[in-house]
Amino acid sequence: MKQVLLSLLLFFSFLSIFAQTDDEPLLWSQELNKISDTEYELIMTAKIADEWHIFSQHNPEGGSGPSQLKYIDVGIAYELIGETTESKTEKKYEEVFGVEEIFFVKEAIFKQKIRLLNKDIRQIDVNIWYQVCKEVCIQQEHDFKFVLDGGAATSTVKTVDARSLAMSNAMRLDLKNKDLLVDKATATEEKSGIWSIFALGFLGGLIALLTPCVFPMIPLTVSFFTKQSKTKSKGIANALLYGFFIVLIYFLLSLPFHIFDSVDSQILNTIATNVWLNLLFFVIFVFFAFSFFGYYELTLPNSWANKMDEASTKIGGGIGIFFMAVTLAIVSFSCTGPILGGLLGSTALAEGDVATNLSAGMTGFGVALALPFALFALFPAWLNSLPKSGGWMTTVKVTLGFLELALAMKFLSNADLVSNWGIFKREIFIGIWIILFVLLALYLFGVFKFPHDGPKQKLSNARKFVSLLSAGFSMYLIFGLTQVIDLKLFGFLPPDFYTIAAQENDCPLGLNCFKDYDEGVAYAKSVNKPILLDFTGWACVNCRKMEENVWSEADIFPILKEEYVLISLYVDDQKELLEAQQFDFQYESGRVKTIETVGQKWGTFQTINFNAASQPYYVLLSPDLEVLNNAVQYTDRDTYKAWLLAGLEKFNQ
Repeated sequence: MKQVLLSLLLFFSFLSIFAQTDDEPLLWSQELNKISDTEYELIMTAKIADEWHIFSQHNPEGGSGPSQLKYIDVGIAYELIGETTESKTEKKYEEVFGVEEIFFVKEAIFKQKIRLLNKDIRQIDVNIWYQVCKEVCIQQEHDFKFVLDGGAATSTVKTVDARSLAMSNAMRLDLKNKDLLVDKATATEEKSGIWSIFALGFLGGLIALLTPCVFPMIPLTVSFFTKQSKTKSKGIANALLYGFFIVLIYFLLSLPFHIFDSVDSQILNTIATNVWLNLLFFVIFVFFAFSFFGYYELTLPNSWANKMDEASTKIGGGIGIFFMAVTLAIVSFSCTGPILGGLLGSTALAEGDVATNLSAGMTGFGVALALPFALFALFPAWLNSLPKSGGWMTTVKVTLGFLELALAMKFLSNADLVSNWGIFKREIFIGIWIILFVLLALYLFGVFKFPHDGPKQKLSNARKFVSLLSAGFSMYLIFGLTQVIDLKLFGFLPPDFYTIAAQENDCPLGLNCFKDYDEGVAYAKSVNKPILLDFTGWACVNCRKMEENVWSEADIFPILKEEYVLISLYVDDQKELLEAQQFDFQYESGRVKTIETVGQKWGTFQTINFNAASQPYYVLLSPDLEVLNNAVQYTDRDTYKAWLLAGLEKFNQ
């Protein structure tokens, strides 16, 4: 009887393990890639449910059973080329067996190349035996049937012909000392970049506080909490909770972008280079600007705000306070919406993961909005020092409108640059900005008004200061346009060689450069000079900042000009390759990408050889492809100079 009960207990324990997940412990899929008329690659992929794992073919003896692949009719219908390779594994010492086990989590991929011995073969059969384990281990088998049809395969992504394969192989470099290619500054830069975006969002939130949709809400809301609560401490606690919910709401608004990014890691990064997305942003920013000018109002449906307000009244407590925060976000949208749109555009132009940047910016925005509610709840006497609502808030909105138009021009410039239209040249860009900031100065001086402006009043000192600042910036742009001064504008301007005026070449700062890798390497060999490989982009703001602020320095420019051969490869160039130059590139995963543009070619070239996809990205090479130093990205002048000199010293040795 005890044995029966024990068996039943084990049986139900076994069932409970499966009940913990809605998924099967393992789901297999297969792909078949054609290499040539007689050679194929078999790819067998297992998607493994959470907490489950299977074991490597090379799991040590004495441990759990290793995965075993059996190739049916091998040696008769086909032969194996090399060994079956595996995807990344993990290791853990198992005390029960006394060995370090090798296993897969999340995903297991097995790849095997084969060569047909009989061209009439139409199917390749493979069997795999494995143990899948969680709290118990289950032995399973799976059969794969790779079907060929006259050389074409079912279960395949795409086949690559011999010509494309040859062109793909030509892109892979035989680099020496490749271990040096470690960008030591990347992690620090990404961290500092996130804080910069957070600060930008915080600044946007502070500006939003000064708008007529938000500013009047501060004393009203704080007074509500302090008066309605039974004790002072309860009122302060409620106000602080209200501020926390404001931050939470704006953070949550960024989460959908992480979902999009998980579907395709490049979907958000294309914002900075895709022509149509840049044009769309241009139109949206112009639309936002004219809403700030008072020609129309951007609002969410009133029913949304009414429902949230009603919910906050009925429910009460912490949940009620949450709905009050949602109500604030909805009713203030006409003022915060354009600012948040600008924040999205700014994160698209910044380096790094766009979704992460956006979360940092939205959190900063929420913190700035929530801060006054918390502070005035703690120090209610400060409410008496707040300025009264009035026409100055309309002035803030109009000023933001002009800034929105200036940012819109950047997106129009991006579309022009990556498409090589040659319309929105550097002089035209600067000229439009001059007009915008002159108009802003005239507006602030009271020369003209917009529809929602009140009667003309005496100019405040703050308004005079901002108008003089705008006029001064316009003069700075004029002096830069006429080349009286060296114009530097945080990398926002088109490249200095992208001008109406004739230039000696189309390289940054007038340097001699090559925009084709093979041509540059051939020249470097002929003059026996090291190579500065510059992965850049037309729409890359940090690339322009490096050229403006680092390359132009008096002690760095001569090194670039005289000691190195510069090869600048633009990864966002939308110029189409000649039909004879287009080809299909097959990644190691089996995915095939059609290379149709110059930018696609150099972007793929960067990824497969340097395992990097961000710009700027700088590599120092000798003419015979020896890596001379670690790779660097956006950095300061001293670091960059030391990096160049170290590479030069190694080359001379």
